[in-house]
Amino acid sequence: MTSNTNEMDSDIRCTREQLITLMKVRGREGAAKLGKMFGDASALTEDYLKSSITEGLSGDPDDIAERKRLFGVNVIPEPEAKSFLRLMWEAMQDLTLIILMCSAAVSLILGLTIEIESNGWIEGVAILVSVIVVVLVTAFNDYTKEKQFRGLKNRIKEEQKFAVIRGGTVQQINIAEIVVGDVAQVKYGDLLPADGVVIQSNDLKTDESSLTGESDLIKKGPNNLMLLSGTHVMEGSGKMIVTAVGVNSQSGIIFTLMSGKKDMADDAHDDDDDEDEDLRIEDDTLSGNGEIDIEKPEKKKRLKEKSVLQGKLNKLAILIGKVGLCIAVLSLLVLIVRFCIETYAIGQLPWVPSHSRRFLGFVIIAITVIVVAVPEGLPLAVTISLAYSVKKMMLDNNLVRHLDACETMGNATAICSDKTGTLTTNRMTVVSSYLGKKLYPHDPVINDLSSNYIELLCEGIATNSSYTSKITVCISSILVFLLPGSIRSYNILSNILLKPPPPENPDQLPGQVGNKTECALLGFVKKFDRNYDDYRKKITEENFLKVYTFNSVRKSMSTAIPKSTGCRIYTKGASEIILKKCSSIINSDGAVHDFSSEERDDLIRSVVESMASNGLRTIGLAYKDIDNYNLVNWEDEESVIDDLTCIGVVGIEDPVRPEVPGAIKQCQSAGIVVRMVTGDNLKTAKSIALKCGIISENDGFIVIEGKDFNRRIRDKHNKISLNLMSKLLPKIRVLARSSPEDKYTLVKGLIQSKNIQDVVAVTGDGTNDGPALKVADVGFAMGIAGTDVAKEASDIILTDDNFRSIVKAVMWGRNVYDSISKFLQFQLTVNVTAVITSFIGAASIQASPLKAVQLLWVNLIMDTFASLALATELPSPDLLNRKPYGRNKALISRTMTKNIVGHCLYQLTVLFLIIFYGEVLFDIKEGRANETAHSLVPTKHFTMVFNTFVQMQIFNEINARKIHGERNVLQGILKNPIFLIIFFGTIAVQVVLVEAGGIAFHCLPLDLDLWLWCIFFGAGELVWGVMLSYIPSYKLPKSWRFGTKPVEYPISEPDSVPDNRARLLWVRGVSRLQAQIRVINAFRSSLSERRASTHVALGRRPTYGQIHTRDCVESTV
Repeated sequence: MTSNTNEMDSDIRCTREQLITLMKVRGREGAAKLGKMFGDASALTEDYLKSSITEGLSGDPDDIAERKRLFGVNVIPEPEAKSFLRLMWEAMQDLTLIILMCSAAVSLILGLTIEIESNGWIEGVAILVSVIVVVLVTAFNDYTKEKQFRGLKNRIKEEQKFAVIRGGTVQQINIAEIVVGDVAQVKYGDLLPADGVVIQSNDLKTDESSLTGESDLIKKGPNNLMLLSGTHVMEGSGKMIVTAVGVNSQSGIIFTLMSGKKDMADDAHDDDDDEDEDLRIEDDTLSGNGEIDIEKPEKKKRLKEKSVLQGKLNKLAILIGKVGLCIAVLSLLVLIVRFCIETYAIGQLPWVPSHSRRFLGFVIIAITVIVVAVPEGLPLAVTISLAYSVKKMMLDNNLVRHLDACETMGNATAICSDKTGTLTTNRMTVVSSYLGKKLYPHDPVINDLSSNYIELLCEGIATNSSYTSKITVCISSILVFLLPGSIRSYNILSNILLKPPPPENPDQLPGQVGNKTECALLGFVKKFDRNYDDYRKKITEENFLKVYTFNSVRKSMSTAIPKSTGCRIYTKGASEIILKKCSSIINSDGAVHDFSSEERDDLIRSVVESMASNGLRTIGLAYKDIDNYNLVNWEDEESVIDDLTCIGVVGIEDPVRPEVPGAIKQCQSAGIVVRMVTGDNLKTAKSIALKCGIISENDGFIVIEGKDFNRRIRDKHNKISLNLMSKLLPKIRVLARSSPEDKYTLVKGLIQSKNIQDVVAVTGDGTNDGPALKVADVGFAMGIAGTDVAKEASDIILTDDNFRSIVKAVMWGRNVYDSISKFLQFQLTVNVTAVITSFIGAASIQASPLKAVQLLWVNLIMDTFASLALATELPSPDLLNRKPYGRNKALISRTMTKNIVGHCLYQLTVLFLIIFYGEVLFDIKEGRANETAHSLVPTKHFTMVFNTFVQMQIFNEINARKIHGERNVLQGILKNPIFLIIFFGTIAVQVVLVEAGGIAFHCLPLDLDLWLWCIFFGAGELVWGVMLSYIPSYKLPKSWRFGTKPVEYPISEPDSVPDNRARLLWVRGVSRLQAQIRVINAFRSSLSERRASTHVALGRRPTYGQIHTRDCVESTV
């Protein structure tokens, strides 16, 4: 890209600066500036940028390269990755390490200047070396994770696609390949990858809150032509000419201005106000058009609740830290008081400089207690378990966007699922129809219908739909359209050919591109020996007079096309809604008759309800002729789309996925309540729910419509009542004819209900599903059928849109929860034993039997190895045979407490026997006097204490694999090679430390018989574990459970788009990844203050291109 930005190509007649200047103004002022500078959008496209409104760019490589040179590439440079030295510096900011380094420095100075012994410096150097190793390992872990996350992000970014017109054909190209002059197709749900000017608008509305903070949707048309990168298309469709890309786009300019500032993720650490107990869903959250309002400016933005496990871990860590601090302070006081009494009061000795060395030793012992007490390895275990699980979950069609969502699924107690594409195949076909006032249970009889009627029907279907919806044919397999952000795309997309089927294969299934409901109707056109493309070529999108695109309020789509005597409006949508707007009906011969209310009610009862009871989605088709469209007030939609003529009703079948009933049964046996939330009518929803197994006949559960649901949860003041919801929600299994607001209310009610307090997972695919996805504990977006907005609001993306993948996520989530619980059981056993041993040793022999260097090694190597060993266990189907933990269940169960206390008692008994009677039991020289004198010369006595302690931890690691009272702790151990490698590797490292550690690790080589005793005591842990399993946990007091309730965090207010107002979408991805890879530091900081989650970073970066249109009839999605 040349620095001379004013240089013009011989053909292109505008500069980069002119286009940037143009995009800085909006609204009428922008339209006026466009007219002044270039004339109009057409002139800008064809005269100045040398493109074509209908054909787009030619696609010539030289032309594309020249445009990149002149106007830049559509890439915003990534923030510079943190260097290894910076990560080391951040690791050194830990307060405990700072204190240890200071103590080591003082120890080194005293050892070199005061100590009589020539090796007095060794302890200080050993502590410094241990701290350096800790810092290096921490920095290396962070560096590796950041590299992995950046690699994942880059692979996702490489597959982001957007639709542009090149050479007269619509192509899906990588967003980085978009150049100035491209004609891009925009539609409902898209996230715009570049700035542009509207050249065609079909009721196009965008949400620009991410850049401007303006909460209202902005209608795009002649008076407001500017489209900005990083904004969402919330309604309609259209085309734009790209005018600025990359750093020259509006979001790119802001990103560049802010890129020099400090890490933007830090800004998310604002404290939140407490939220009132009442359910905060009021009527004022709904605007006049029925959509959820974006948060009022005066209200403070609230952050999403922390994950259940994270909240419990934070609370537990705070408790452990406080206990460790108290014991450390008590140890320091005991040591100082005893030394002062024995030395100055009883011994009558004067102060000498060497006493400072003793006081420093006391401080080091206290610090050692803190080091041991604080669960340093726990955050690492969480990170390893999540990272390992996220990688494996990709193979199960779960693309995890937020790490904590993985473990939250392990606590899920409720799933609110969409129907279409999730529970069903989303391969829709018209199987029944009511045409010409006659019901056809199967295919219509063409001879029954006049040619005029068939033309009317086929023209209406072909033109009143998104032109991106198409029918293709796949020879070797059903055509699968994939999420561009899916890393597994190349594994799924295989053996696909887009060419006509051979004559000998007449039953070949068609491929469906775009909205599946529209594709079913287009396929229906083919049954009349008509080609929908012929109608589209005759009536192009540019000829449309007006388009009322589908949204959750209309539940219909209407298109006005010109006719020789005026215009005709075609409408399709939810059958009940369309039929109520019809005043006449057309016969098979083309004659129009009055359509009375009685006839309409009879049609609904005998046709619509009959189809719905068989699980069919019903779509109504109608039209209206207008003589003089110039007199029509197109803004008065209610009067325009009224007094229609009914063409007919079609029933569309969307079969239940064959694997769904089994998956739902698994969820139910796992204690998870599955609810279906759909826009289908009541009978269709009930039929599908019965087929799926969500409900059964006469089971007492409720199938309810959205309007009835809203009525039953409101009090006499028409306000939503939490008490009424708490009574109704446990009975609901299906919510039919629901709006996004109903879905949001249901989800938030389940979470906040005092009787239930479910951990809720929600699936969604539409733009208006954003609020429900955001407020849910885990939001699942559909990878195939989902819009960009839904994906941005989600935590996990289902790359196959399959409910079975949600069950896999539950299994992985429970495995993560169990893995962390296993490590927690192991970690606490180590910590409690080490803390009590250090404290008793300090009080009795004025020294810790376990030295600071030894415990640093235990904390570093044992914790790191153990977290890796216990966090990489593969899940088993048995995980689905027990109830979920839920929101308030204890993190540490009675069984775990029993194991922790039992193994601590065993280990403490063995250690104190060796400390106080070791010389008698093993015929070795007594070493307590040596420890009391603080000699740096190690002894076999206390080397055996250290070695026995480590061996018991190594063998107890096997016990820690089971946390539910299982007796066979060796079950499945051979399936985890990582565990075996770490188990034997740790033993090998321990042998090296004991035999060669010397003064640095305060060890002397042990004889073979002493080694056998150490291993004997270690292996005794396995026998002791079996004995503990015979103690029934249910007889233990409930007070033995810990971590019952997580730290409470407020839940976000309702919002119609993801939490990104006044924030940059382009920079969100980097900020989030940086926050995730610093999970250890974030965990440690939570010990001192409860701060909001760093997962909500500045804005949401655009991801996952969308190839499926949603601006059409989805009345029942």
